[in-house]
Amino acid sequence: MRRVLLVATGDTMASMQDAVATGSQLLSAVADVPGVEVTVEDVMAEPSWDTTPGTMLALARRVRTALLDDGFDGVVVTHGVDTLEETAFLTDLMAGPAVERGGIVFTGATQYFDEPGTDGPDNLVDAITAAPETAGLGAVVCFHGDLHAARWAALATATTFASDPVLGQVSREGVTITAAPPPRPPQADGIPETDVALIKTYPGMPAEMLTAAADAGARGVVLEGTGAGNVPVELFIPISELTEWGIPVVIASRAGRATSTGLAGKVGAISAQGLRPGHARVALMVALTTGGVDAVRSWFARL
Repeated sequence: MRRVLLVATGDTMASMQDAVATGSQLLSAVADVPGVEVTVEDVMAEPSWDTTPGTMLALARRVRTALLDDGFDGVVVTHGVDTLEETAFLTDLMAGPAVERGGIVFTGATQYFDEPGTDGPDNLVDAITAAPETAGLGAVVCFHGDLHAARWAALATATTFASDPVLGQVSREGVTITAAPPPRPPQADGIPETDVALIKTYPGMPAEMLTAAADAGARGVVLEGTGAGNVPVELFIPISELTEWGIPVVIASRAGRATSTGLAGKVGAISAQGLRPGHARVALMVALTTGGVDAVRSWFARL
């Protein structure tokens, strides 16, 4: 019998008209998965749209200890969809050797627990099925029968996740992996830095928008650029200045999967290596545990 830990955080999957279902109530609404014993832990958490780095970090740590120290064969985390991809990716970056011990699966719902035809129970049973079968793949997002690597997963609409490629599929019959998982990230120890700004660039953006983030205490900045990773030329001087001050500036593209920094690389900008902007912010939080600008640049180069 394989053991799976279900970490229930409430949110839409557990919401009812006048209450919030516990993890045990969620579990009672789905059919048993043959050969799997599920242990439930309820975690007090903010709504996903208002989650804090502290909550994200606590979930990532619990997943790691469940696999490394408690002997579970897999962990399922129920999470609101708004920031599920960020928490899943942070968990992936912090998991280290835990990914070889068992699967890490995040799932959620877009309809309330007591709403007719809710997608929550199907997503939950799929996630429980996948958890002991996905060791070695890193954290995944399980939604509507698809498995998405946390590194690639994106909330494409308010109700659907997407990735390119899709990692695999899951059904009551089991798990089918159809694509190679992304490479494992560099090891990073320590507590991730929470003061990381994410700024969307736009034509004519004043340089003060970037320096204001540093003045507010940001220890790192992610710029959401365009195309292959371009940002307005007005930002080149503040990028250079922040780099000299020991504040790394990482460029991700709104187009996704871009690995260039355009001309900004010549003034110190660091490539997000194809990460989406939200994922790049999470990665920079973790990369800052390794040291200053040079260490962060090296960490991203190995991502």
